[in-house]
Amino acid sequence: MRSGYRLGRRFGWLWAAYGTSALGTWLAFGAFPLIALQVLHASPAEVATLSAVGAAAGAAVAVPLGPWVEFRRKRPVLIATDLVRCAALLTVAAAFALGVLTFVQLLLVSVVVAASDIVFRAASGAYLKSLLPPEDLLVANARFESTAWTATVVGPPLGGAVTGLLGPVATVVADAVSHLLSALGIRATGGHEAPPGRRAAPRMRAGDLLDGWRYVLADATLRPLLLHTALFNGLVTAASPLLAVLLLGRLGVAPWQYGLAFAAPSVGGLVGARLARPLVTRFGQHRVLVTAGTLRTLWPVGLAFPGPGTGGLLLVAGVEAGLILCCGVFNPVCATYRLERTATGRVARTLTAWTVTVRATTALLTAVWGVLGGLLGLRTAIGLAGVLLLATPLLLPRRDHCLKVETGTGHRLT
Repeated sequence: MRSGYRLGRRFGWLWAAYGTSALGTWLAFGAFPLIALQVLHASPAEVATLSAVGAAAGAAVAVPLGPWVEFRRKRPVLIATDLVRCAALLTVAAAFALGVLTFVQLLLVSVVVAASDIVFRAASGAYLKSLLPPEDLLVANARFESTAWTATVVGPPLGGAVTGLLGPVATVVADAVSHLLSALGIRATGGHEAPPGRRAAPRMRAGDLLDGWRYVLADATLRPLLLHTALFNGLVTAASPLLAVLLLGRLGVAPWQYGLAFAAPSVGGLVGARLARPLVTRFGQHRVLVTAGTLRTLWPVGLAFPGPGTGGLLLVAGVEAGLILCCGVFNPVCATYRLERTATGRVARTLTAWTVTVRATTALLTAVWGVLGGLLGLRTAIGLAGVLLLATPLLLPRRDHCLKVETGTGHRLT
């Protein structure tokens, strides 16, 4: 194993590109709803539509792109999706400057960005697997995880300051520039990328669209892991708007206090990502996956009980810190586990199916919990999500099944 875990110049450029793009994304966090409210004077229903429909339509658009990406070199795809996101975001700034920005344009751009993001994630997973040997994947994913949490801590406060000075469109421009810089960084990785194992058929068959799901559902470890991940992400996200209403509305928490209560605990993600590799080295990948996946479900139920004042904020911050610490360990281990168990020629399709499933589940549960919040009350609905989360560890793979994957040559390795 390499001393100091130097993963090479090519990974260094890929990591820098990822960090730049992640920072830009978090700088512009919430920019589209703000633009819809402040610039276009949209109604709350229209803002909700922008968030929900944009993500759902983007996921639907990305479905046929998974098989398309699979049979192409991944580095050009990564560069192209970065440039598409850059161009789409810049149209918002241009339309705003010309005074012709519309809600429909915002919605269309959100669809393009959401679809491009899913395609980028799928292609980047396949590219990373081709770039590094298997023993270095966990180190690489842990570095990505640390970078993501750093951007989470730094981006929203900085983006809020930029928005206060220059308006929300300025953060959209910053996000567009970050994607351009990311494309340049990926281009700088250089090197030779082997062509796909086979070329795509002249015409895509209907069955090709479902190939990623068939592969995951047929695997004894990937299937329960996908179900656990989709339900965990969906339930945690579904309770978030209700918690915001509870804290900002019912309990009178100031917006800066609310932001701090969620930004500061993100440091736990950095700690968790740093712990992932030592824990796997000592206890084994599967045990850490199941343990961290279980521990992260124990925290969210506490979000139903914050009271007014400093004590309530400290409770929320403590719950978030524990949750994020466990996620910081789980996420890179899960990403590595998933890559190792996916055949090289199926990574893009599998990751596309995975991301679409998680996002569709999240959108559905968020809508359901919005209704439950009105019927049951905020605290009851938040608590219900937390209680249901306690059952999701039952979906984690209990045994580390024998791994069989297809290599690019068509042989099978055990």
